[in-house]
Amino acid sequence: MYPEHTDNAPALRAPEVHQPTPITPAVAPYAAPLVPMQPGPVPAVASVVLPDGRVVTGYAIEPAKPEPALAKPAVSRTAVNVALGGVGFLAVCGGLLLLTTFITALTALVTQLITLAAVIFGGWIAVQVFTANGHKGGTTVNIRKAVIKRNRFYS
Repeated sequence: MYPEHTDNAPALRAPEVHQPTPITPAVAPYAAPLVPMQPGPVPAVASVVLPDGRVVTGYAIEPAKPEPALAKPAVSRTAVNVALGGVGFLAVCGGLLLLTTFITALTALVTQLITLAAVIFGGWIAVQVFTANGHKGGTTVNIRKAVIKRNRFYS
């Protein structure tokens, strides 16, 4: 981290050598009998004569078998995702279609109620206007020969 002093010559250090300490295996509290066991049947020994005349002897090794290819699914994941997206889209569109149908029906109902109210109110006004003037508690004034002078009626 800090630079060494250049006034004095650097002292030579002897390299330190660390020897690894061997680890002694721990003795088991009870010793299990060691019985050699073969992992499987003993393979046959094969000899091969090379082109230069040498003979090579060794165990025959079975060629590596490729792992079976995973069966491809009948339908790809992309196709399933697209189909599910389509189903969701159709569900939303169906809901929107029902919503617009509901709004249209509500609008038609409100229009019919307004029309019904206008017809009933208009009929009531027509009945009031066209009925015979009977005495209904009001004052009836018949003016036949009236003389109007300065906004006053004289008979």
